[in-house]
Amino acid sequence: MSLEITNENDEKVSVKIKGVPLQYANALRRICLNGVPVYAVESIDMLENSSVLADEGVAHRVGLIPLKTDLSASKDGNENDKIMLTLDSGFSDETRTILSGELKSQDESVVPTSNDIPIVTLAPGQSIKFEAYARLGKGTEHARWNSANVVTLTDTEKDDEKLLTVESTGALNPKHIILSSVEQLSSKLSEFKTIMSEIK
Repeated sequence: MSLEITNENDEKVSVKIKGVPLQYANALRRICLNGVPVYAVESIDMLENSSVLADEGVAHRVGLIPLKTDLSASKDGNENDKIMLTLDSGFSDETRTILSGELKSQDESVVPTSNDIPIVTLAPGQSIKFEAYARLGKGTEHARWNSANVVTLTDTEKDDEKLLTVESTGALNPKHIILSSVEQLSSKLSEFKTIMSEIK
C-alpha cells in the first residue's frame, strides 16, 4: 500500500492510492466526506429578532456556516463540549446585510471559515441578537458537520492505482482530513476484526 500527494493547497488535496482494495479506498472516501469531526452550530438562543426571517430560518443559515476546527485544541475532542458564538447587530438607519464575520466566538480557534457569508438582511430599525452553540459532530449525523464539500475517487492510467481528491469546507486542512480518515478506517477495521474473532 502507498499514498502519494500529487496536488495540495489550502482548499484541496489529491492523493494517489496504490495497492488498496476498492472497498477500502471507497470506505476512506466516505469517511473523508462525513466521518471526520468538525465544529458546527447545533442550536441557537434567539434573544431578539425583528428581521423578516423567522428564528428557525436564522438558525438554519447559521448552522450551515463552516467553522474552523482545531481538533488538537478541542478538549480531547469531546463531542459534548460546546462553544458559544454571539451576534448583536445593534440598530442602523440603513439597510444592511449581517455577515458571518460579525459572529463573536468564545474560542478564537473556532470561527467562521469566511467573514462574508450572509446571514440576514436588516431594514432600517431592525435588529437581531442571539447566542449560538457549536459542538463537534460528524456528517453522518447532519450535513452541517461534513468536513468536505466534495470527495472523489477515480481510476488513473496505472493498474491498481486510484486518485482520491478531497475538497475541504475550510473547517479542516484537506491533508488533515485524509490523515484522520486513514486513522479512523484503521480503527474501524481493527474493531471489526476483534468482533469477528469473538464470534463462536
